[in-house]
Order: sequence, then structure tokens, then C-alpha cells
Amino acid sequence: MRYEGRIYRPPSEADALILQATIGCSWNHCTYCDMYSDKQYRVRALDQSLADLDAAGALLQRSGQRVDKLFVADGDALGMPMDHWLPLLQRARARLPSLRRVSCYAMARNVAAKTDDELAALRAAGLTRLYIGPESGDDATLRAIAKGDDAAAHVEAARRARAAGLELSVIVLLGIAGERSDEHARATAALITAMDPEFFAALTVTVVPGTPLAKLQSRGRFEVPPVPALLRELRTLVEHARPRDAMFRTNHASNYLPLGGRLPADRERIVAVIDAALDGRIPLRPERTRGL
Repeated sequence: MRYEGRIYRPPSEADALILQATIGCSWNHCTYCDMYSDKQYRVRALDQSLADLDAAGALLQRSGQRVDKLFVADGDALGMPMDHWLPLLQRARARLPSLRRVSCYAMARNVAAKTDDELAALRAAGLTRLYIGPESGDDATLRAIAKGDDAAAHVEAARRARAAGLELSVIVLLGIAGERSDEHARATAALITAMDPEFFAALTVTVVPGTPLAKLQSRGRFEVPPVPALLRELRTLVEHARPRDAMFRTNHASNYLPLGGRLPADRERIVAVIDAALDGRIPLRPERTRGL
């Protein structure tokens, strides 16, 4: 596989083959993010992406290795046109015979730009999971971080993706609202309820040098809440989110308290662990070991 710049993928795609079919992020305005700041967004030439799949398939065949997961990068690859997606999915099935999952990052606007028939065609061709990061369900926070889509747009995107048979993994961001911590937590819990994903994860905001968020922090206009407030934010999120049945994780390296379980089945246990951490009965991840 050929890659340009830094490559990012969700923790659950650690063992996936990564195909960089797009370069960068088509939005690239979020105030907290520098993941694609060094790239100019474009869709890679289709023949290059197909050639990478051919090369990967040949190498795997020679080595006797199996790949059952493919992650299509970069930032919001769902935005690729259908005349790229469908040939890629077809070639992936042909070259990776043990493939069982294909996933990508997406924004709500990427889903909105596809028709219902196109979403269904992508699912039929092999795309199975979308990773969507609304970060917050609080519209004031979404405007402040320049997310580009409001809570209602994310709910509609989730509805249409689910109708097409696509799995959803939703990512939210603890601490991103600063002083609006409680409003953010409650609104985000409501958003998770409305989006009803199969998976959702909470990350903790990290102020990255050079980002607009870092500039706001340097001017005293933003501050990451203290750790107890972050844990209370997490507690509110878990306590009030009502997905029908979702796998919940805080296993990302940015978090102070790694958690896992199903909601609603494991709600009481997870809340009890958070309370124990708030009381100092459970150690937190040391600051030196946290990261992006």
C-alpha cells in the first residue's frame, strides 16, 4: 500500500488493511483537529487505489495471510463518488477473499450527499460500517468548534445509514465544550439516543498546538475542564444515553479512564466504576501515557 502523510484509523481497525483512497478531509475546519492540516483534500486516482488492492492481494496470497477487515482512509472517505466506491468494493472482494468488513470515516454531510439508493448500493457492494464523529449533541458547541453539521443533521444521517443497513460507530469528545460541560454531556446523551448506533466511543479532547482551539486557549477563551469534571461529563453521558443496544468504549489513549461494556445492559456497572474513579478508589491513566 502507498500512503501520503500521517494515516489515522479508529482503535477497532488496528488489525485492518488500510487503503488510502482519499487524501485529507474535505471539511478540515474543526477547531480541535490537526489530523489532515498538512494535506489538500482530493480523491486519489482510481487506478492507483485499485493497483494498491491488487498488490496487497498478491502479497497476502504469497504469504498465506488473511485479511478480514479493510478501512478506507482518509478523513471522510464516504464522500468519494460512486464511480470510485463501487469499483473499489468490487476489487476488494476479488482480491481479499476472506474480507468480512469494510469501513470508513464519514461526516453527516457525506451521508446527506448520497441518495438512499446509493447508500443501499454501497452496502450491497460490501461497505458495512461508518465511523461518524459528531463530538457533541449541543448545537452551541458544534458551532463553536466549526463542526459544520448540527445535531439534527447527525440524527438524519444515522437514520438514513441504518435504513441502508450500515452499522454506525459514533465518536463523542469529552471536554470539548469547556464551560458548557453539563449542557454538552446531556445533549450528547440525547444525540446518542436519537442516532442509536451499534457502537459508540468517548474520547477526551487534547489541545493540539497550532490549531484554532490552541489559539483560543492561549487567549483565555477555552480551557479543558479538570479531570473530575471530565469524569462527571462521562458519567452523565453514560447515565442518560439510551441506545437500544450499543457497545460502549473509552479505550482510546486520550482517556483517563478506560471502560467497556454494552448499554443499556452494563449501565449500572459502568457508572459504578466512574463513581469509584471520582472517589479516588480506581487509578486513572497517568498523564504521561495519554495521547492521540
